[in-house]
Amino acid sequence: MHIQFILAAAILAPSFALAAPDALGTTVAALDTAAFDSFNRCADKAQLDRHAAYFAPDVEFYHDQGGVMWSREAVIASTKAHICGKVRRELVAGTLEVFPIKDFGAIARGQHRFCEGSTGRCDGLADFTIVWRLKEGKWEMTRVLSYAHRPNT
Repeated sequence: MHIQFILAAAILAPSFALAAPDALGTTVAALDTAAFDSFNRCADKAQLDRHAAYFAPDVEFYHDQGGVMWSREAVIASTKAHICGKVRRELVAGTLEVFPIKDFGAIARGQHRFCEGSTGRCDGLADFTIVWRLKEGKWEMTRVLSYAHRPNT
């Protein structure tokens, strides 16, 4: 009986291992969509507040051109000053990758482009990495890196 259990576990384990990343990927993709939907509509105070709720209070945000921000308040103040009503973020289709972090959450990485609100032109492209933490049933961004900003040619 013991050997049969071990064999069954060995055969089934790969399918369980594959199922978890797919579910995690779906969850993180939905979080990305929701967080940046509110980002894209942050000229509305309610949407800015909704966007803020996706960040841990002590988030670290690293931007290769803008520097480092060390708190949710700093990130939201910068978003309000430089993004809201001016810029829209789009995830580049097919670039989002999600990696689990045991007993913590996930790492998401991909590419996004930025489009001017006034013209709709999507001239900027960048890479991103986001560390998501699942804490007490709530997902939040703890580290964000936005880097390799370049023209979207």
